[in-house]
Amino acid sequence: MKEDTIEIAGFHAHVYFDTASRDVAAHVREEVGARFDVQLGRWFDKPIGPHPKGMYQVAFLPNQFDKVVPWLMLNREGLDILVHPETGDAVADHAEHSLWLGKKLDLNIEFLRQPSSTLSN
Repeated sequence: MKEDTIEIAGFHAHVYFDTASRDVAAHVREEVGARFDVQLGRWFDKPIGPHPKGMYQVAFLPNQFDKVVPWLMLNREGLDILVHPETGDAVADHAEHSLWLGKKLDLNIEFLRQPSSTLSN
């Protein structure tokens, strides 16, 4: 049995959208930002890093998980969302320790294995 020694510094929720759902994503972004003390990341209208489509990131602290994630579950308006911890191991955080709201998308995990990968995910 694996010891529970991994420290979670925070969480990221990646909210995915395309051209047709960008306005919906903007509404979800506005609402989550108004309701919670979260950090809203930049808009990426095209795939970036390991992410297969346009997205923005919502960063929040571990003590906010029980409020932010249930809200996203009920208010994602059909968008696909990746939620993952920040433990310092980007590959495991995205591939093994993550959860999906909506459809699970195929991430480019190989991007995260590159030593020069400095993208904040």
